[in-house]
Amino acid sequence: MPRGLHRVLGVHHLTNDTFSLRLARDGVDFVPGQCFNIGLPKTAVNREYSSYSGCNEEELQFLIRNVDGGEVSPKLRQVKAGEFIEVDGAYGLFVIDPSLIASTQFCFIATGTGIAPFHCFVKSYPGLKYRIVHGTRYATEAYNRTDYAPGCLVNCTTRDDKGDFHGRVTDYLVTQDLMVATYYYLCGNRNMINDVYDILRAKDISSSQIITEVFF
Repeated sequence: MPRGLHRVLGVHHLTNDTFSLRLARDGVDFVPGQCFNIGLPKTAVNREYSSYSGCNEEELQFLIRNVDGGEVSPKLRQVKAGEFIEVDGAYGLFVIDPSLIASTQFCFIATGTGIAPFHCFVKSYPGLKYRIVHGTRYATEAYNRTDYAPGCLVNCTTRDDKGDFHGRVTDYLVTQDLMVATYYYLCGNRNMINDVYDILRAKDISSSQIITEVFF
């Protein structure tokens, strides 16, 4: 799709520093897990965000963390319904092979807004067999928890004990017996991805079954 303008449908403030941005889809096609470059018109500055909405939904939605002093996210946070946002995409290879869905178990591991592509997977693929391990500071940052099947989300919190596990995702994973036939998708900050990759390899998970995307 060529670069184009998409009408803002709304901004929903989830926490003090995280919000969802809803845009008119206008016929855009994408594969679940792909991302877009988003920015304000005529600024020549944009940032990359994975789709938070499913591929069959009527709108585009993005989960965005506001970065103090950032060039893009603070401005996106202030847009109003009816204004326009510049969107370029979709692209990227952080996707699921559709031939695996019926027979494969998936484990999605994320920190913060890195859960966005996994929310897209769940919304796009009914019957997907998955578990999500989501690391946040507080339990209130487990966004849209009811969108996931009961028992399929483990929220690991570091600054309160109101999640499912108190500690980092790495602390949780070292306590678990991990299935070697599972496909593991990692999305979040680089340090988490490096540490989780090492944990998975130490538990005999094949590198061919570990798919990564550095989200920020």
